[in-house]
Amino acid sequence: MRDDNFCNSNCPFTRAIGTIGNKWKPIIINVIGTRSIRFGQLDAIVPHISRKVLTEQLKELEEDGLLERWAYKEIPPRVEYKLSEKGLAFLPILESIKEWNLKYEVVSISEEAVGV
Repeated sequence: MRDDNFCNSNCPFTRAIGTIGNKWKPIIINVIGTRSIRFGQLDAIVPHISRKVLTEQLKELEEDGLLERWAYKEIPPRVEYKLSEKGLAFLPILESIKEWNLKYEVVSISEEAVGV
């Protein structure tokens, strides 16, 4: 899923997009936020993502240093994920994107018609 052309670019912005630029990673980071969360919880919260893709995205986020994975030696095994310092530093950027979207979001004609 990772695009090495982006990740190996000379441009810092392009490299950043290569790290967090697909649709799932920002959503996963936003869902985790400041808490620890288990795989099953993420799977239930993140809409329309397959378990395979979720696993791949979590692995890439861990490889890129945005996420920490904690495996507990229990029966049954328990794995939790939490954002690293680098991942936590990305949360204000996501908040800015949400604020930008709310400010410039286009309301559909059908919503205007019913006064939503």
